[in-house]
Amino acid sequence: MKKIKKAVIPVAGLGTRFLPATKVVPKEMLPIVDKPTLQCIIEEAVSSGIEEIMLITSPYKKTIEDHFDISYELENRLEKSNKLEELKIVRGISKLAKLYYVRQGEPLGSGHAINLAKSFVGDEPFAVMYGDDLMFYDKDKPVLKQLIDVYEKHDCNVIGVQEVEESNVHKYGIIKYDDEVSGKIETIVEKPTKEEAPSLSAGLGRYIIKPEIFNVLDTLKKGVGNEYQFTDAMKELMKKDIFYACKFDGIYCDTGNKTGYLEANIRYALNRKDLREDVINIIKKLID
Repeated sequence: MKKIKKAVIPVAGLGTRFLPATKVVPKEMLPIVDKPTLQCIIEEAVSSGIEEIMLITSPYKKTIEDHFDISYELENRLEKSNKLEELKIVRGISKLAKLYYVRQGEPLGSGHAINLAKSFVGDEPFAVMYGDDLMFYDKDKPVLKQLIDVYEKHDCNVIGVQEVEESNVHKYGIIKYDDEVSGKIETIVEKPTKEEAPSLSAGLGRYIIKPEIFNVLDTLKKGVGNEYQFTDAMKELMKKDIFYACKFDGIYCDTGNKTGYLEANIRYALNRKDLREDVINIIKKLID
């Protein structure tokens, strides 16, 4: 069984829900207090054992490449100013992992974006992480590592899931289990009504996928939004390959919408010893 050492993160979306902030700043670079959302996700990947990451970007997202590159001028200024703690933080960003970039020239969907990583992935199983889906987890249990553990147990494709409220199943791809006790998946039902939902388990932005997915992506037809959808490719692969669900421990925040983004900032701030007390006092003052 091959180890999971590579991850693919699509970050080519325009982020129109956050305009005007995303007019020049990629939505994945919007800060969670003082750290870009994408950096939080990459740190989760690295903590899970990932060594190489391909970011699927767009022509409008050079800021992402700049952030994860070495910044000689800034580092030099910090060193001369004896701001050694800040210097350590900045230098650490460019050393997180081996990062590679490919541009998705046209907005043709998640399936098209991930297929651009075919040469990078080769014949290895790999992780897929979405740039909007931020996870809060115990430091010893990164969410992606929990998925990798399931892969290593069953030698299978894995989808990270959590249960959602019945009233919210229409927002997600919902898992139909072959055997819910073991987690073996039969298929995914995309955005069902609550009457149609086969379970309350929703796929939430973390996947371990075998390279056979690229045979499916090469012949995939356009789906919702006239785009190539990665979920459609997984559903097709499920007809001949095994998928398991990983009911992960952690808190999921969808930073692709405003309320999820605000929640992520509040949670992150409350987890910071240097900010927690002040944030609690601010919240109390605002709601009193």
